[in-house]
Amino acid sequence: MADFFKALAEHAFLQNALLAGLLASVSCGVMGTYVVVRRISFLAGGIAHSVLGGMGIAYFLGKSPLLGALLAAIIAALIIGLVNLRWHEQEDTIIAALWAIGMAIGIIFITRTPGYNTDLMSYLFGNILLVRQEQLYLLAALDVLILTLVVLFYKQLQAVVFDQEFAALRGMHVEWFYLLLLCLVALTVVILVQIVGLIMVIALLTLPAAIARQYASSLGKMMLIAMVLAMIFNSSGVAVSFELDLPAGATVILIAGLLYFGSLVATAVVRRWRAQKLIR
Repeated sequence: MADFFKALAEHAFLQNALLAGLLASVSCGVMGTYVVVRRISFLAGGIAHSVLGGMGIAYFLGKSPLLGALLAAIIAALIIGLVNLRWHEQEDTIIAALWAIGMAIGIIFITRTPGYNTDLMSYLFGNILLVRQEQLYLLAALDVLILTLVVLFYKQLQAVVFDQEFAALRGMHVEWFYLLLLCLVALTVVILVQIVGLIMVIALLTLPAAIARQYASSLGKMMLIAMVLAMIFNSSGVAVSFELDLPAGATVILIAGLLYFGSLVATAVVRRWRAQKLIR
């Protein structure tokens, strides 16, 4: 591990990777908590794949792929939210449809674009070791935006994820806050996908929050625990990947996944022990 800290002091790309992981942990810890509690984990994958359509159209028109991805993500989130609210359909069905349609549109426009740019795939699969300085600023801006909105609308968002019907009965603008939540998730996914990759985004949105849920007694505590866990996963993953010459993203996911299942087993063992103790 001494080699890692020595390299960290000498190489800017490692410093950027570590900082990107810490910044990503903030937004993933906060939004991941809402995703896990609201049970819309599939949403992250659906949006991440549906934005390929926006990227393909943007490339075809000679525009920024990021702009196309953002527009596609927001549109997908609004469609998911409005269909669910108006026609009471489950998000999973809508997400699956948008997933397929977005991929199909993206493939069609990509094949019709002269001189297809293979860099488009990097927006879906990313590489945390190749993070640039401007992307760090983008991550920091995302964290500020999310934290600001969550602080301002903490009670409203909490009511929406826990008991949407009761919140509506109390006169709360449930539809507006539900759509705001979905748009924030979409924004988080799009910005992080191009930096750390699709699989890593889904893992960071779900695994730290899922572990935190086992130990937290409130939404706020769950967010804090999820953020700390995500920071630990990212930092240790980058360090281990450097020492063992492994892919950084895959290492982060493996550490997070192993600790998640380890936490499940430990929690089950403790509950069983307590139950047996009460019986005796």
